[in-house]
Amino acid sequence: MRIEPFRLERYFAAHEFKVRYVLSASDCESMSLAELLEMASPEAALLWQGLRLGYTESQGHPRLREEIAAVYESVAPEGVVVAAPEEAIFIAMHALLEPGDHVVVQTPAYQSLHEVPRAIGCELTLWPLEAGAHGWRLDLGRLEHSLTERTRMVVVNFPHNPSGAMATRGELDAIVALTASRGAWLFSDEMYRLLEHDPADRLLAVADLYEKGISLSGLSKAFGLPGLRIGWLAARDPALPARWLALKDYTTICSSAPSEVLAIAALGTRDRILARNLAIVRANVTEAESFFAAHADHFDWLAPRAGSVAFPRWRGEGTADRLCAGLLDSRGVLLIPGSLFQAPGHVRIGLGRRDLPEGLARLGEYLSSAF
Repeated sequence: MRIEPFRLERYFAAHEFKVRYVLSASDCESMSLAELLEMASPEAALLWQGLRLGYTESQGHPRLREEIAAVYESVAPEGVVVAAPEEAIFIAMHALLEPGDHVVVQTPAYQSLHEVPRAIGCELTLWPLEAGAHGWRLDLGRLEHSLTERTRMVVVNFPHNPSGAMATRGELDAIVALTASRGAWLFSDEMYRLLEHDPADRLLAVADLYEKGISLSGLSKAFGLPGLRIGWLAARDPALPARWLALKDYTTICSSAPSEVLAIAALGTRDRILARNLAIVRANVTEAESFFAAHADHFDWLAPRAGSVAFPRWRGEGTADRLCAGLLDSRGVLLIPGSLFQAPGHVRIGLGRRDLPEGLARLGEYLSSAF
């Protein structure tokens, strides 16, 4: 299989660990091992103390799958497969798609959501999220016109990366109905779910809404635990896990034993972790709103409604790519240009880390000196 280089990940690999401020981080503030274990339930603490470093079950630790299933309304532990989030995208799509299938993918998007089906040999139609004067909007009519008799899968992402946009419940119901009208799979990237700025905006998981719905989630973003490399696929279709596991035998086979136990601990105290991270995000949204209001001649602030990212539009001189390159070279601040999401003219701002104000201050200094 030939696949295009992952532009965003290559950009991070080149710069992320060499700069002082990562202003475009998509995860929430990580915690130390000691902090997580201090929060762990007695049961999880005992699992950690008695941990043996052998192989684990390919589908995932039974207790971990129970904790994951508890996040959903209609998914049983048997409908959960534990895998690294990127791996989960890869095995899910390879299990369900064939060359020549038609796939509709919401954009802008994390590159693997469209590049994996493209590499499989699928025909892609991109369904763009549109930036308007008052924020982001979905054109459901455009989705309807994109569907064909050969549409095998529709791929969506809410809360959305990189914009922080959300569908309404009515819009999501319409997406489900349109997808079901073609008998297609609905693959939903829900990595930022549970981090809605207003809990009233939270949507049901697609796996709960649709019998052919697949929910991708994990601990990297809303939980701020990317170092565990724990994610999962959740579905109600009882035949799917076996198909995914047949492919997982050729990727990781199984997950890390320490990571699975730590994931059990994290999910067991999820309310506390999510409250911590949401408090950071809300404070940073306020900081970002003030900053971009003060620099309205350079940016259009497109307010996010959920998750830990935002995608303001660059209005200043030159391109957003030039802005990001100059900021990196002169201030040691990593800012991601929208071109890495096939959305030139925007930049991605990370709202989940405590050092956001310092990074914004350096961006402000650079704007004053260069523009």
